[in-house]
Amino acid sequence: MTTVDPSGYAPEWLRLREPADTAARAADLVALLPPRPAVVRDLGCGTGAMGRWLSGRLPKPQRWILHDQDPRLLEIAERSLPPGINVETEQADVTRLDFRGTSLVTASALLDLLTQEEIQRVVRSCVDARSPALFTLSVTGSVQISPPNRTDEALNAAFNDHQRRDGKLGPDAVAFTAAEFDRHGWTVHSRPSPWRLGPEHRELIDTWYRGFVAAAREQQPDLTAPDDRQITEVTVHHQDLLALP
Repeated sequence: MTTVDPSGYAPEWLRLREPADTAARAADLVALLPPRPAVVRDLGCGTGAMGRWLSGRLPKPQRWILHDQDPRLLEIAERSLPPGINVETEQADVTRLDFRGTSLVTASALLDLLTQEEIQRVVRSCVDARSPALFTLSVTGSVQISPPNRTDEALNAAFNDHQRRDGKLGPDAVAFTAAEFDRHGWTVHSRPSPWRLGPEHRELIDTWYRGFVAAAREQQPDLTAPDDRQITEVTVHHQDLLALP
């Protein structure tokens, strides 16, 4: 996940970040998918942003199976996908699914929340089903904030350590996932997909920075950061990954 939202994965946070996510995703990876009617499993679907972005880029007919742990998000996502798409929802552990009969497994801002074992299970399920996988917006651990401040490097290091708590791979997740698919002989394509936020993203910058600092301080309580900081631009680096059998 790009940040730790103080209220959890609230619909408000997911809606706020959706335009930046839409602009960042590497759309050219979609063109590499086999051109066939799609049965898509969206892991950790949130409010359905991936479906809104991707469904118009795939051939019809489409059947989307939306997975999330939060029933309120599933309800929002189910209502939000474009008309003409068959939509199902399932509240489930997305790392323990059977992907047989699935033509595409996809997720957004998910890999960095998973442990090594969980990623291995997801990869194995894709491999067993020979289902291509498109994972977007995985953080890589690098941010640039303008104007810079002397605290930025320490905050970013602590934030990355926070992302790795409880065995989660955080910024190491996308490289580990690519290596796992490669180990199974799959073809892996990757693209940078950074958020590039400017003055027009004022609310998103402020919300992201508060979460960024809060997570860093939770990891390292003695860290300091200016309370009245006026940030004009932020780049948050992500990577998109497409794995094909």
